[in-house]
Amino acid sequence: EFNASAIKPIKETPMPNRTLRQVVEGQTVISSLADASVRAAAVTMANSKVGAIMVVDGKGQLTGLFTERDVLNRVVAKGLDPDTTPLSAVMTSALQTATPDKPLAHALHMMFEGGFRHVPVVENGKPVGMVSARNALGLEICQFEKELKDRDHIAEIL
Repeated sequence: EFNASAIKPIKETPMPNRTLRQVVEGQTVISSLADASVRAAAVTMANSKVGAIMVVDGKGQLTGLFTERDVLNRVVAKGLDPDTTPLSAVMTSALQTATPDKPLAHALHMMFEGGFRHVPVVENGKPVGMVSARNALGLEICQFEKELKDRDHIAEIL
């Protein structure tokens, strides 16, 4: 006899159920002290190919975040000199952070609700990594790029 209730629907998981610790594993923490100039931070961000830098105190505790948007909105648009403006004057200090044990979905939800693109991952007040909207979707983007390449390859064969 056929039992329809025994058939379980296939659940699609739009993103792997990774913890933030798994997402930031192997990341180099890009940080700076609050008295560093905006230009020094921007150079570090450009060289590291990141969109945000974590601002820490002398003990390595997270005190702020400085992003590409901050360069645009709080420095350039306001006519401030990047060589003389310290990060402390233009960083975000009221931060929303997450602990490494939280799922990736938690950080994505924080970004969506708060309208920002970076969530520092912090353990005992110290940054252990950064989740960005971009690297949070890393696996999905890689899969998408692979699918595009496969499609192009099939098109070439045909």
